Amino acid sequence: MAERRTLSPSAVHVWLTAVNDITDTALLEAYAALMTDDERQRQQRFALEKGRRAYLLTRALARTTLSRYADVAPQDWRFVIDERGKPEIAPGLCPVPLRFNLSHTNGLIACAVTGHYDLGVDVEWMMRRTNTVAIADRYFAPFEANALRRLPQHRQRERFFELWCLKEAYIKARGLGLAIPLGQFWLHLDEGERIEISFDSRLRDRAQDWQLARFRPTPEHRLAVAIRRGTAADQVIDVRNTIPLRD
Repeated sequence: MAERRTLSPSAVHVWLTAVNDITDTALLEAYAALMTDDERQRQQRFALEKGRRAYLLTRALARTTLSRYADVAPQDWRFVIDERGKPEIAPGLCPVPLRFNLSHTNGLIACAVTGHYDLGVDVEWMMRRTNTVAIADRYFAPFEANALRRLPQHRQRERFFELWCLKEAYIKARGLGLAIPLGQFWLHLDEGERIEISFDSRLRDRAQDWQLARFRPTPEHRLAVAIRRGTAADQVIDVRNTIPLRD
């Protein structure tokens, strides 16, 4: 069992698992033993082994991560889907306030946790073949698409995935999925850490209510976190790597 940790009111912890780091058959069998019958059935619906493996590791990361913060064994966690389609811990199960969000992409899985606030996390693999500028022209706000085009060509792909990650993290934190059009909010990025967000009036949201952050966990991946602020101060975001049940 991993060491029990405490989440301060100002903290967000993000745990990352590199898929290719896990090859131990015994460890994979231990992950499978954590799942419910329903989760095992969901896993088998994936046609490809790659998808089944990603699902298994994602469930293992979620269960073991949550058990770092609450006196609940990894196999005992149960989850419900809220009215917006967002997974949450089953009511009455967790003895402490705990919110979480998951994301996975080719080679990397993320589980973000916080005590109280709406939270979204997204990871993206930048090596996939994608016409980034064409996608931005079609789906992003004009401000973002124009800013992307102004960059040198060798910077456009990285900036596209940074924008995409941040947008996905915000949408996931809101819990409304594709009900939020990507073009109805836009991000202002510079070469530093500063991130600002603006909204179309139809979204009825306020920039000051949100904290957004971006990370480069590997040369091939980008990570973003969106947090609805509980106070004017920023949350402290701690990103760590882990192999579930091993550390």
